Amino acid sequence: MQNQYTMLFRTIRNYAGVACLLTMASCGNKQQQQQMPNPNAPVWVTVADVATSDVPYYDEFPGTVTALNQTELRAQVTGYVTGIYFKDGDKVKQGQQLYSIDQQVYNANYQQSLANVAVQEAALVKAQKDADRYHELDKQDAIAKQQVDYADAALETAKKQLAAAKATAESVKANVRFAGIVAPFSGTIGISQVKMGTSVVAGQTVMNTISSDNPMAVDFTIDQSNIYRFTQLQQKASAKDSTFTIAFGDDVYPGVGRISVIDRAVDPQTSTIKVRLVFDNDKGALKAGMTTNVRVKGNTGGASPIVPFKAVTEQLGEFFVYVVGDSSKVSQRKVKLGRQLGTQVLVKDGVKAGEKIVVQGTQNLHEGSVITLEPPTQPGAPAGKK
Repeated sequence: MQNQYTMLFRTIRNYAGVACLLTMASCGNKQQQQQMPNPNAPVWVTVADVATSDVPYYDEFPGTVTALNQTELRAQVTGYVTGIYFKDGDKVKQGQQLYSIDQQVYNANYQQSLANVAVQEAALVKAQKDADRYHELDKQDAIAKQQVDYADAALETAKKQLAAAKATAESVKANVRFAGIVAPFSGTIGISQVKMGTSVVAGQTVMNTISSDNPMAVDFTIDQSNIYRFTQLQQKASAKDSTFTIAFGDDVYPGVGRISVIDRAVDPQTSTIKVRLVFDNDKGALKAGMTTNVRVKGNTGGASPIVPFKAVTEQLGEFFVYVVGDSSKVSQRKVKLGRQLGTQVLVKDGVKAGEKIVVQGTQNLHEGSVITLEPPTQPGAPAGKK
């Protein structure tokens, strides 16, 4: 009997526990439902009008300073360096002698080749006289026909030997010329890669590099979508046009550039094309190989839209703002940013002056959200303020 009461007591206790848990869960759900915000409720935000600014903005591209004309000086004959006729970094003029390579040896070889030409010329004269004499005797039938044939063959041999000697002399003369390396154009020569007595090999040894230095070029690449714009800038460029400048960190180069050439074709792998600017370099501040930022002026006289920087959101490297439309609904719009001016940022594309955009509360918005400018007054209402 006692066991039956015990079992009954345990059953009642279990039922009571379950009922208590259900009651608590029901109360928790009601409380949670009371605390959850209404997803359809307007989001409290602050908005501002898109303003305008006359401050110019710049598109920036990484660029490289390069010489308009540059070449490596390589040995064209094999031998030892016997003369260096400049100082490293000198300004040199076209045709100026820079190096000599065993020039005395090649001069001696050339003189020897000229002497050989003289010997072959003398042999040709003798062969010509012998042939003429034998032909006269042949007319008188005073010499065997075979002797005349031998004389004619000797004459032809002498002619060919003279031609070969002259060709050899010309080849050696070329070596004499190549033994003296001269500047192919006017410019600046670099630090010599060889010293006096260095052994050099024809076509292999790089002796130095010479490059032009005024004007200088700056190369950079643009997306193919910008080709038309830069073609127009190239056609409208003038000597006083300040559209193109370059900067090294915070320092802007004092000169202005102009488009020299737009490359012939787009790179199919990157969909970009190379553009070359030309800058005067009277003071020699630009050196080949320098990296720089190419600054291309965006607005050339008109006012540009400007918005608070905190109104801009970023997603995967792209920038967006929320624009207020009809019925207090917002739409997310992609923008292209320009130069930042304090707490404001110029917008190159995406919004127009006078449009309203959300400044604060963007983290609670999505496409089509309804907004309100009235702050929340009820407990649990959504707070969009950052």
